[in-house]
Amino acid sequence: MNGPAPAAPTGPPSELDKLRRRVEALSRKRDEAEARLHALLSSLLPLDDLLADTRRRAGALHEARSAREATSAAVALSEQIDAAHLMLRGEFVRHDVSPMDVVGRAVDPAEMRVVGTEAHPSAPDGTVLRERLTGFRLGASTLRPAQVVIAVPGPAPEPEPDPAASGVTSAGGRRAQPRRTTRSQRGLPRKPSAGRRRRSRRS
Repeated sequence: MNGPAPAAPTGPPSELDKLRRRVEALSRKRDEAEARLHALLSSLLPLDDLLADTRRRAGALHEARSAREATSAAVALSEQIDAAHLMLRGEFVRHDVSPMDVVGRAVDPAEMRVVGTEAHPSAPDGTVLRERLTGFRLGASTLRPAQVVIAVPGPAPEPEPDPAASGVTSAGGRRAQPRRTTRSQRGLPRKPSAGRRRRSRRS
């Protein structure tokens, strides 16, 4: 007659058991990390295909022989770039990566790096006016801080002059001389020498 099975030891786990459990946990984490990396790389392959096609379309724009061909190639290239950006942002969302969208917020040194200031008549001091580089979060943590331009008290800067509107440059990019007006158009009296030149021509 068989006796009862020996009871399992109820004491604390040995050092060997602790080491075995630690190795198993690390192995599971490694497998999970490799699976996530494989999924991420696989999801980026279509983006590589799209960028390769975008490069081809950029070549078509460069080789366009007419304005119509150039316009068509430029529109197609713009659509390709938009599609690539949307695809990348979609993959970011799948992996819990999101842009910070910090414009209009008070500057936060934990998430932002100030790379410039700009006087603003109404925005509070330290408000983010624009992003030079988009910041991203991974979950609740900062993946990349945003590079921002913030407001400081003062009048708004005057806009830069538009050379095309002022006629400073010509179509070829060279500096163009302003169109001169006559003295009569400017309401100035006639030069005394003008009468002498006309008399000398008549004589």
